[in-house]
Amino acid sequence: MVCLDFEAVYKSYYLDVYRYVRSLSAAQDVAEEIAQETFLKAMKAAGTFDGRKDIRAWLFVIARNLYYNYCKRQKIYADQSLADKGDPKTFADVRFEPARTLIERERVAYIRQYLEEMDEPYRKVFRLRVFGELPFEKIGALFGKSPGWARVTYYRAKKRIALYMEGFEND
Repeated sequence: MVCLDFEAVYKSYYLDVYRYVRSLSAAQDVAEEIAQETFLKAMKAAGTFDGRKDIRAWLFVIARNLYYNYCKRQKIYADQSLADKGDPKTFADVRFEPARTLIERERVAYIRQYLEEMDEPYRKVFRLRVFGELPFEKIGALFGKSPGWARVTYYRAKKRIALYMEGFEND
């Protein structure tokens, strides 16, 4: 059993957890609520954390489970597209001319939709790397695999997205 200073854990990892949940949910208020709830649940379950795994990965697992439970309660399907959720400004505040902004929003929505349709473990590895900003070593450890496996899986996911977008942009 590891003694955790939850104030330090919260300060160190809140933004990471928030970004990860935000990658799952396009709704900012939902992401904030679930990120906060993640730390409450982690504090209650602190006795189960033995310190052998990365604390950020542990928090991500809690956050993911809370998000899926939220979706079940709200009867929201986790694979809904960004457009269905009504918030096209997911990744950045885009400041281009209106036509270009519209194209970028559409591209982000298609990438997000494709990401939701992607097979496991590609989807999870891609999300953990891009949105969770986890290193390959930690991603591999989460899956009980090597960092090389995580790296290959991430690049395969990235390649699939690129091929999908090529087809989208050629149409």
